[in-house]
Amino acid sequence: MQREVTEGLAGDLKVAPLGVGAWAWGTSRLWGYGQEYGRREVGDAFRASMAEGVTLFDTAEIYGNGASERIIGEVLREGGFDGTPVIATKFAPLPYRLSPRSLISAVDRSLERLGVSTIDLYQIHFPSPLPRAMGLMDALAEVVREGKVRQVGVSNYGAEQMRRAHDRLASHGVRLASNQVRYSLLDRASETNGVLDACRDLDITLIAYSPIAQGLLTGKYGPGTKPSGIMRRFGRAFGEQNLRKVEPVVQILREIGEAHAKEPTQVALNWLMGQGTLPIPGAKNERQARQNAGALGWSLSEDEKEKLDLATLGWR
Repeated sequence: MQREVTEGLAGDLKVAPLGVGAWAWGTSRLWGYGQEYGRREVGDAFRASMAEGVTLFDTAEIYGNGASERIIGEVLREGGFDGTPVIATKFAPLPYRLSPRSLISAVDRSLERLGVSTIDLYQIHFPSPLPRAMGLMDALAEVVREGKVRQVGVSNYGAEQMRRAHDRLASHGVRLASNQVRYSLLDRASETNGVLDACRDLDITLIAYSPIAQGLLTGKYGPGTKPSGIMRRFGRAFGEQNLRKVEPVVQILREIGEAHAKEPTQVALNWLMGQGTLPIPGAKNERQARQNAGALGWSLSEDEKEKLDLATLGWR
């Protein structure tokens, strides 16, 4: 079933208020690609997302050392879906590649792996403390002028870093479309560190990654469980005591979900969309893709939002 679309990003990028994060596509060590799931499953996830009207797919050159981009390129060539996908990828500004030439070369390599002539959204993956890194904004403006990129964004930028990037791009007549940051009910720092307010002030889309907190908000994990994949590492770091703190939140998600015939994941994603953000949960297979899409087409009540807000104030 096709869902509604909205102008979730700048200019001509009209997408549903939900996307797909493709970090796990081709990443074997952290996510178990090639063991627990593989190429066929992620292709099914892509096509199922498109069928549900979820058209934004977010990847990066460093995901699987380019494997994620290559997989998306293969799926694009295979087809088997209606509509036009919106592809977002990222450039890693490592200390030895902060020159504009490095970014322009990286764009060309991403275009080749994806097999497209234009990247819809090209983002700087993380900020660099080095002063000359701001020159990357000039390079972003250049690849837009050359038609290699439609819109540009940043990722993991603080409020002031984002404002500086916005102003530098604006001097070239280019708009900063997005800032991609970690945001979920269990990580609400964006509400207190100025990032969410700055996005609203500057009309920049906040793309929320890890929107279900590495799976903690799905209801599958809790004290005494044995998580797999990246959750095995993340769960140990998070600790049993904190897992117990999450359980009341998951219980509220379950209760709200029952009132709407929805699952905890869908409630958590819907809460983020209600904040005016664009969450990009991962999807390793068709089932997960369709489950994520179930966050669209309905809204939490004000009382339900308040209940979740109060239950997660400790994560602000």
